[in-house]
This record gives sequence, structure tokens and C-alpha cells, in this order.
Amino acid sequence: MQRLFSSFPSGAPGTGLLLLRVTVGVALLGQRLELLGRGTGFVGVAVVSGVWIVVGLAFLTGSLTPAAAGLAATLMAALVLGSAPAPGSVLLLVMVAALGLLGPGAYSVDARLFGRREIEVPRSERRRADTAEEVAAARPAAVSEKPPDA
Repeated sequence: MQRLFSSFPSGAPGTGLLLLRVTVGVALLGQRLELLGRGTGFVGVAVVSGVWIVVGLAFLTGSLTPAAAGLAATLMAALVLGSAPAPGSVLLLVMVAALGLLGPGAYSVDARLFGRREIEVPRSERRRADTAEEVAAARPAAVSEKPPDA
């Protein structure tokens, strides 16, 4: 996951991504739960709505964000290009695309599982000299400047 995003920003940018993720997740869940509440009776609608709900929960938690964004963008594009697009679906499609490109941010399950790692480099046995005295002591004995006798 780290290869997909250059960073998992924290602070204000991370909070902005958290707000965007929560907004998208709640919008996806709200749309689908409302549709299921109407009771359409079709098994296909229930299955697709179940996928939407899983994607919405993935956005809320910030888990598997690239996969969730790809799936949500596909579902939203189908909804936008359909015969009766839901109000705000174009805006939701843009928000999903932004999350897919930016990543989940530092306040997510993805950041916890795949975030920055600390790399420990083992210390070398040969330590670099820190002071002028140590530098002088570490130098080999001065070589005589006289040329060798021929």
C-alpha cells in the first residue's frame, strides 16, 4: 500500500482526508440504506447495495482505500451514466476519485497497517572521528617527506 501513495499525511492534511473519507462513507451508506429501506424486492439490487455498504464502511475506516475507491468509482460512474442519476452523484464520484488519488491519510487503518516504517541501519564497527584530536590520532604516522635515496 505504501507504494501506491507517497505519504500518509498527518496534521491538517490528514484531518482533511479523514473528513473527506467520512463524508464519502456516510453518503454511500445513506444512499444504499435508503434504497434498501424502500424494499425493491430484487435480489440483484440487494447484492449491489451490499457491495455499496461494504465500500462505505471501508471508506469510514480507511481500510483498503484504493480498492474501495476503484469499486466505488465504477459503481458511481454506472449510476451517473444510468437513466436516472441520483442527485449529487457526480459530486460523490469526484470525491471518490480524489480519495483514490490522494490516499487515506494518517488517521486510517491503511496507515496503521501499511504506513511509514522506521528503518534501522546497524552501526558500523568503524566509528568516524568526532574531534580534531581523534582525527589526528586516527591518522597513520607521518611519512617522511624526503625522497628515498637512490
